Amino acid sequence: MELANGTTVQEFVLLGFGGGHKKHFLLLILLSVLYTLTFVENLTIITIVRLDAHLCQLPMYILLSHFSWLEMCYVSATVPRMLFDLVVHHGIISFQACFLQFYIFFSLGATECFFLSAMALDRYLAICRPLRYSQIMSQDTCSALVAACWAFGFLSNFVPVILISKLSFCGPNIIDHVLCDPGPILSLACPPLGNIPLINQIFVSAVVLGNVFFVALSYGIVIFTLMKTSSQGSRRKAFSTVSFHLVVVTLFYGSVAGVYISPGGESQSEVTKAVTLFYAAVTPFLNPLIYCLRNNQVREALGRLLRKMRNGGAEC
Repeated sequence: MELANGTTVQEFVLLGFGGGHKKHFLLLILLSVLYTLTFVENLTIITIVRLDAHLCQLPMYILLSHFSWLEMCYVSATVPRMLFDLVVHHGIISFQACFLQFYIFFSLGATECFFLSAMALDRYLAICRPLRYSQIMSQDTCSALVAACWAFGFLSNFVPVILISKLSFCGPNIIDHVLCDPGPILSLACPPLGNIPLINQIFVSAVVLGNVFFVALSYGIVIFTLMKTSSQGSRRKAFSTVSFHLVVVTLFYGSVAGVYISPGGESQSEVTKAVTLFYAAVTPFLNPLIYCLRNNQVREALGRLLRKMRNGGAEC
């Protein structure tokens, strides 16, 4: 962690978004609104699921409530720092804080990958194995799935973060990005880097591509099963739920793959920063709307919750 002149790197400089003060002001307003609404939306979902006697027993909504909590953590890992840099303009972040953000943000992103797989598994069991669904997806199974998602998410980034943090850095210490991303951090390291970039890419690809394959396989079987269903009413309802899940999956994995999986995906440009902003701040705002905006069960649960609040209702 030493510069070419022998001094130790104590901090990095995040260049952030280009443009003048007007653009920064608009981004500040946009991010502030998105951050606030994301918290309100996800807190609303958590409250509805936890306090509704019906939804709090359904595995899909148990997973959704934990997913909402994850989204709140995910957006908080980067957006407050983006807002701070838009106000202060210097972009200075300490070495330790940079790698802490790197670890937390990408661990939460990996956790989201595992949660999307868990929710795909839930839909597969509900639609393709309905007679055994309640037996397999018990409260204990849901708790185990949630714990596994968090554990695998944070373990998957531990090795890359440790390896990259042990590299020597030759300067300059300027990161041309809006957050501490492994790509631009590795570009500042002194050669030789050994196999560390390859190891980092293997870990990222294993998490993303492994979960993409599982999700695609699960929903592929679900769609094939629905096509054979004789009841049009049941088919329409199931397709509606699955389509919302597929939109969330496509938004998240599409933006992530464009930056971290595609060849040359880590070259930092204004387009890459915009894509990063999309999956770091916009998708956590859109996900609750996609999952719940047209969901009759959630709307009905919200009505029951409001009536309970007026009547001094009970908790689940």
